Formats: sequence, C-alpha cells, structure tokens
Amino acid sequence: MPARTLALPGGARVPVVAAQWHHAYGVVTRGQVQLELRDGAPGPVLGLDAGFWLHGTGVRALRNPGRRTATVRILTPHLEARRNDMISSTDTGIVSGRAHGFRRLAVTALLATVAAMVVTTLAAALARAAGVDFEIPDGGGETIPLGGFTVVTGFFSLVGVVIAAVLLRFSGRPARRFGWTAVALTALSIVPPFLVGAAATTAIALVGLHLVAAAVMIPALTWSLGVRAG
Repeated sequence: MPARTLALPGGARVPVVAAQWHHAYGVVTRGQVQLELRDGAPGPVLGLDAGFWLHGTGVRALRNPGRRTATVRILTPHLEARRNDMISSTDTGIVSGRAHGFRRLAVTALLATVAAMVVTTLAAALARAAGVDFEIPDGGGETIPLGGFTVVTGFFSLVGVVIAAVLLRFSGRPARRFGWTAVALTALSIVPPFLVGAAATTAIALVGLHLVAAAVMIPALTWSLGVRAG
C-alpha cells in the first residue's frame, strides 16, 4: 500500500486538493489535526491514531491547532473494498473521542459544581460571622440566607457547564474560548452587587463570593475542555 507523510508545523494550514485525496486515507501519527469544513468553519480535532477519509466530504483544509509539528500518514489502498472499512473506522474514532470528552466534562463539572457550592457557602458563613449582614435594600430589605448562596452558585455553575458543553460540541478550541467567555461573564457578574443599594461591606463580600465560585469552576472546566482523548 503506497504511503507518504504530511507534516504540519504548529498553527499551519494545508489546503486539501481533492485529486490527491481521491483514494487516500489519512492517519494522525503525531499531535492533533483539525478539519476545516467546506464553509470555513472549524471541524473536529483528530488526535493520535485517528483516521479520516476526505474524498467527497467537502473538507477544504487541514490545520494544526497546536504548537508542535503534527504528522499525518497518508495511505492509498488498492482495493475499493477497503474504503468502507476506513470510513467506518473514521466515524467510530471521531464519535468515540467526542463521547469521551463529554463524559470527562460531565464528571469534572459535577465535582467542580459541588465544590463551588460548598466553598462559596462556607465563605459566606465566614463573612457573616465577621459582621457582613448581606442585606439587600432594593430587594425589600431582606437578608440573603446561606442556602441562597448555595442555590445561586449551583445554578450559575450549571450555566457555565452548558456553555462548556456547547463549545466542546461546536468549537475547534473549546478550552480557549470557554476561558475568555467565563472571564468576561465573571467580570460582568461583579457589577450588580454595587447596584442594589447594599452596604459597601455587603457588595464587596458578594463580589468576593462570585470570584470564589469562578476560581473553582473556570480552571476545572477549562482543564477538562483542554484534555484531548487519544
């Protein structure tokens, strides 16, 4: 079976020439390779030993999303019968890798969410013991109960998990995009405490609790999105 090796330096993009891939089958032998779809959108990222068949798919380029050189072994089978087997193995590899990523994200998200709820509630209890009343004048003068911090932290943590899952499904660089998105949303979340008429100590404490929850969730989910199967 004739074969050749295609090397992609870090960040490189190699256009797909349809004629060269008519009977060719690629296998990632080093690093990661991302498929660029026909509309220019980023496609799935294939890890080590992942196979792919490009003929008739409309994929228009191969990209190296990493910094180190990636290599692809390109094989040209003689028998058309091999094509069906190769396509099947490609689909299985991509689906399996993606499923593994979602399982890892789910486990990490569950542990991080529970941890964020516990840590934030404990931090709120300590702040209350130190004299912070957590009274919200614009909310009818009610005091936020400790259970309220637990519930709110859990809710917004799950919002972050949903964002992470969407990026894992549709983005070629989910970890990086999630990091920027999460930091931006965290920055926005520290504004409302200063707009509800609360005492300065309460507003500062609320901002601190937001940052505590973010410090637990953002690194955990970013790590999970950045780990590739294979």
